[in-house]
Amino acid sequence: MSMMIPDLEGHFRSFLPPRDELLLELEREAGQEGIPIVGPVVGELLYILARAAQARLILELGTATGYSTIYLARAAAELQGRVITLERDQEMAVRAQANFAKAGLSSSVEVQVGEALNLLSQLNGPFDFIFMDIDKESYLPALPHCRRLLKRGGLLVTDNVGFQGAADFNREVFKQKEWRSVPLLCLLPHHSPEKDGLAFALRV
Repeated sequence: MSMMIPDLEGHFRSFLPPRDELLLELEREAGQEGIPIVGPVVGELLYILARAAQARLILELGTATGYSTIYLARAAAELQGRVITLERDQEMAVRAQANFAKAGLSSSVEVQVGEALNLLSQLNGPFDFIFMDIDKESYLPALPHCRRLLKRGGLLVTDNVGFQGAADFNREVFKQKEWRSVPLLCLLPHHSPEKDGLAFALRV
């Protein structure tokens, strides 16, 4: 039997994806201001998943300063697609829009300001891909909206499912027949926090 790599965490921490100066600046801001962001590993994962899914229309729940949105929008832009992202804080939304302009992505991102659950009820799909990263207690009530808005064969990716507030969501998405899902407990360097869960659910 092959031996495991010594110091697994240290080994995998060495594979941080490269970032441009804008993303590095957003990481520094997040550290200084305590803004939770997905970090470069999850950011790169979102880009890869969205590109693999050939997602042209992406919905993001929770924008903050736009860190994860930039990864998603860059993936969508490859197919002349776009991202609709929902943010409840007006100041954060303004900051995010400035960052999208710096990234040259203003035409690829639409920011809607308000409570996610209220905005979701006003949206029409179908979306190819949904990324959910709002307050964790809202995950479960957002799930029926995600089911309605996501196309069959579309992918729902949910961050921070290691948080206690996500426990009911984890159980519900796992048991519902409309989804094929898998939760993963992960080491996610530069994520907030670094040891957390991600859930992947295919709309079937």
